[in-house]
Amino acid sequence: MLRPEVPACPSCGGDIRISRYLCPSCDLSVEGSFERNRFSRLSRQGQDFLILFVKNRGNLREIERELDISYPTVRNRLNRVIAELGLSEEQRWTADEIAAERTSIVSELHEGKLSPTAAEDLLRALNQLSPVDGGPST
Repeated sequence: MLRPEVPACPSCGGDIRISRYLCPSCDLSVEGSFERNRFSRLSRQGQDFLILFVKNRGNLREIERELDISYPTVRNRLNRVIAELGLSEEQRWTADEIAAERTSIVSELHEGKLSPTAAEDLLRALNQLSPVDGGPST
């Protein structure tokens, strides 16, 4: 049985490198230090959203209809994926926006829309942002 990929070091939260690939057909093993691709670093929810985003050709209104959620919620989820991928421009996030996003993540965790692990991943990505105004992002 295949286990899901480990997103980060369970001990310190640092990056994980893949050290071995195995072919189940011929039992060939390739060992080394392999870097994970950018998309494998996304939380499960981030991966699911990205698939939905591509399926709907980037049309946020279609995603809104399909998930039956508000447009701002869809936009927030897209912003989370952008942040998880390390593509966000820090200048676009004010301290208030970071605080609102943090509140949204915690709310979704309490509502059962996010797993604790996914919420932790999203909060960790959010904590990497620096607010525009230079103030604290609490």
